[in-house]
Amino acid sequence: MKKLALAALLAGTAITAQAQQTQLRPDQAEFRGLYKELVETNTTLSAGSCTLAAERMAARLKAAGIQDSQITLFAVPEHPRDGGLVVVYPGTSKTLKPILMLAHIDVVEANREDWDRDPFTLIEEDGYFYARGSFDDKAQAAIYTDTLVRFAKSGYKPKRTVKLALTCGEETSGAFNGADWLAKNKRELIDAEFAVNEGGGGRSDGKGKLLVQTVQVGEKAYQDFTLTVTNPGGHSSAPVRDNAIYAMGDALGRVRDYTFPLEFNATTRAYFTKAAALFPGEQGQAMAALAANPDDKAAEAIVSRDKSMNSMLRTSCVATLIKGGHAQNALPQKVTANVNCRMFPGRTADETQAALAKAIGNPAIQIEQTVRGKPIAKQPPLDPRIIGPMEQLAAKHFPGVPVIPTMSTGATDGLYLSAVGIPVYGIPGLWRDPDGNGTHGLNERIGVRSLYDGRDYIFDLVKALSGK
Repeated sequence: MKKLALAALLAGTAITAQAQQTQLRPDQAEFRGLYKELVETNTTLSAGSCTLAAERMAARLKAAGIQDSQITLFAVPEHPRDGGLVVVYPGTSKTLKPILMLAHIDVVEANREDWDRDPFTLIEEDGYFYARGSFDDKAQAAIYTDTLVRFAKSGYKPKRTVKLALTCGEETSGAFNGADWLAKNKRELIDAEFAVNEGGGGRSDGKGKLLVQTVQVGEKAYQDFTLTVTNPGGHSSAPVRDNAIYAMGDALGRVRDYTFPLEFNATTRAYFTKAAALFPGEQGQAMAALAANPDDKAAEAIVSRDKSMNSMLRTSCVATLIKGGHAQNALPQKVTANVNCRMFPGRTADETQAALAKAIGNPAIQIEQTVRGKPIAKQPPLDPRIIGPMEQLAAKHFPGVPVIPTMSTGATDGLYLSAVGIPVYGIPGLWRDPDGNGTHGLNERIGVRSLYDGRDYIFDLVKALSGK
């Protein structure tokens, strides 16, 4: 029986989710304190302060022995609460370029009355940590910070210099973005051969079994487009067909019905080829067939039933907000709508705007990019020097769990680094349940085992990547 229990433990795919608190090692207990402090520092755009969170993490690093000269706290006068932190932990090699650990410390808004628990108090319950940011992205930010704390306390000397950037603004398009600011103004400070970031990670079946770990190799680019139509309006007692609301409704209907062309790149082709084995039946067969032949329309139709896979295959645009009219008894004079697009790597905002205009087919609908000058998404290489250690360590920490490259259909701050020549990879380690763990929603949570096991994996990964 003891051998069976040991084998089950080493199998690594069973995830305990009991209500009892985990017995912690001393290093885990210290990490828990750091994680708790970061999570409980409110960093929402409306009421929080990333600057305070960065200062608190800097204090932890200094207490571990990292010198003031290695730590840069930054903020701009116009956004004093949106500051961040860069740490440079020196390596021994004069030829190897650094590795950069990137994480954002801002979080999505959270209203106490909507949550079952205080969103800014870390609560451990039923095998999970609950709080806003408990997963996105303060789990990884805390692990990265803790990694340098452990390096400093142990006197570890990596070959590559290891850098850390904790930044603000990732969760709000158009807000001050620390990663963008660093890339444009402090490129030399964050210079690295490559960066590790959020976006990868694992997925469980929600019942205690870890199914897969992923490496994010590339992501779509985020862009909002404002659609506007104007009209002279008039009295509602004398309606006419030329109505701004109707015109916008027709335009949005055409956006709904337009499908951008299918595209593959090295990452998505590898994903559909390798992940096909995880999907039994016609879905898996169609994934393999489509990866082998992108012109297979029957396979494309089957694969595209899955909304996530459909988004991975192409640029996607969707209406998210609409506003119009000025009185209940008047014909509308102005209607606006927001169309949110996630653009396939290499595709520009200008060509996406042109595709929308062609699909709508009505020159009266004005289309404008909400934020101009955003970078084009660039696909990093499937570099075996970087992917290899991720796979090897996953085999050690999560035996039997496949590691698959994937392209994010969302967006991260990695976009700004790739724009200035730093390839960015979303790493495995932490995992979610199928429901997404309340990320960006109510009662956000992370599994206790996910946090601690993911921390062990990420620590070993950073050592491996910085030690070669």
